[in-house]
Amino acid sequence: MRNLLKPLVFIPLALGAPVPAQAAVTITFWSHELGDDFPHAFFTLRGVPDAGGPPVDISYGYTLRNVSPAALFGPVPARLDLTTPGYMRRSDAQFSLTLTDAQYRDMVSLAYEWSRPEVTYILNSRNCVHFTKEAARRLGLAGVDQPKLMKKPRSYMQALAAANAGRVTMIAKDGDDYLDALPPLPAPPVAPRLAVVPPPVAPTLSGTSSIRSSSDSKRG
Repeated sequence: MRNLLKPLVFIPLALGAPVPAQAAVTITFWSHELGDDFPHAFFTLRGVPDAGGPPVDISYGYTLRNVSPAALFGPVPARLDLTTPGYMRRSDAQFSLTLTDAQYRDMVSLAYEWSRPEVTYILNSRNCVHFTKEAARRLGLAGVDQPKLMKKPRSYMQALAAANAGRVTMIAKDGDDYLDALPPLPAPPVAPRLAVVPPPVAPTLSGTSSIRSSSDSKRG
């Protein structure tokens, strides 16, 4: 699971290769209407860290490992979900926020913490909405406590956005429209071709000739 938490990035092929300037990493909070698809709330991270480096494009959601009636009665095994672009297109982008590099790292740490085997899915206290609530709490957003909305992902996201009007960027678009309007991330630079230089050829010695070092020159 640790490997799954590595952001999906374009890695420069040559050391020191520059990456085109791009806005800092942006977190976008999403909702997905209730149904048989999970998770119903998740967030995406996209952009380039302020410190530079390869671009980031990944999503994190939290859900139960297997859909089962057992989730109605107690803790069940959980999993971290790396939401696919196809799933995002069937979801709704609600609002976004530009992150500092420290906040970006904190969001990746959050995903790792919730992916540990001992962390279980609990419908009433640790579901997908609670996962996004914890992300919002760590980012210092207001209005994260909405007890009546913790099983209503879209309503929770809308309440959270309203509580942070002026701080977050309102989106409220379906996934298709939102993803199609995103600017492309920087492409990885092309690694320069290295010329192959043949090794020097050693001189061929013949007859009684000799090669003398400059230090052997006749002194006057």
